[in-house]
Amino acid sequence: MTTREDASALVQRMQECFNSRQFDQAADLHTPGFFSHPLGTTGFEAGKDAWRTLVARFPGMRVIAQDILVDGDKAAVRSTVEGIAAPDGDAQPMLFEIFRIDDGRFAEMWGASTGFPSSASPEDLTAG
Repeated sequence: MTTREDASALVQRMQECFNSRQFDQAADLHTPGFFSHPLGTTGFEAGKDAWRTLVARFPGMRVIAQDILVDGDKAAVRSTVEGIAAPDGDAQPMLFEIFRIDDGRFAEMWGASTGFPSSASPEDLTAG
């Protein structure tokens, strides 16, 4: 079973890797068989590519966990996204992710976002 403290520390380490653009270090936080449901891929290489695409579009983008809820081996995370102008005064962009954690590493991820500019949401990365 994953504790709230362990899951919070893992999420914060991953977000620090993203925010500091240390994408290779984030790979160690994922199991070799990590599966991203939004990207439909196994392994973290596609995740690193998606992160690179996002920061190329939004160089000032940062993510900050607001809520981390843990139930068994799953952690649900609601994060605010900074560095992206919300269209027409809309709400600040947010990410919603659920992770399955196995032996202290991310094994699986589901995700959705809201408030991103049209055609620029993380879910659209598989098309571009």
